[in-house]
Amino acid sequence: MRTREEVLQYVRSFPNVYEERPFRDQGWQLVRVKGSKKTFLWIYERNGYVNLNVKVDPQWRDFWRSTYASVIAGYHQNKEHWNTIILDGSIPENEIQRMISESYDLITDSPTKRIYEAVKKIPKGHVATYGKVAELAGDAKMARAVGNALHKNPDPEHIPCFRVVNAKGELAGAFAFGGESVQAQLLEADGIEVIDGKVDLKKYGI
Repeated sequence: MRTREEVLQYVRSFPNVYEERPFRDQGWQLVRVKGSKKTFLWIYERNGYVNLNVKVDPQWRDFWRSTYASVIAGYHQNKEHWNTIILDGSIPENEIQRMISESYDLITDSPTKRIYEAVKKIPKGHVATYGKVAELAGDAKMARAVGNALHKNPDPEHIPCFRVVNAKGELAGAFAFGGESVQAQLLEADGIEVIDGKVDLKKYGI
């Protein structure tokens, strides 16, 4: 990966991104996330090479800089949180992609995203309450937000929201899964016993 177009081809595969050239120097290109409008990638040319500025977790910042000579402190940005990748051919493409992907993940972190990640961790054969999911997502006070997020679940196949029940072990209303007994059927297929619309939290709760 050495050209601007190769980089753009990769980042265009990310959800909800768009490109912008907001500066007088049109050589500077930003890739942002829709909604928040936050930038996770800066693309520009310097000293004959395409350069990328990516956000970085401080605990990984020095690892990347020490591993590759062409990864340096963020040019024109906060050097604690940004790295610059110089596309001179010395860094393997998969590593460049990993750094870009990590930048995107840092920028797109949100309570909703943390909720979905928490739900993914509920093991087969178990359930979690809304409060427990909120706790796993880092804020025990956002149980209501858990319900809202799961109602908008964009990927039920990989985010098993049917494993989430209320504080009494009761299942969600029929509207949540498109039918009166759909959640019960999914839980029973998971090996969980459902009696009168409830799950025994002492037996199946995490």
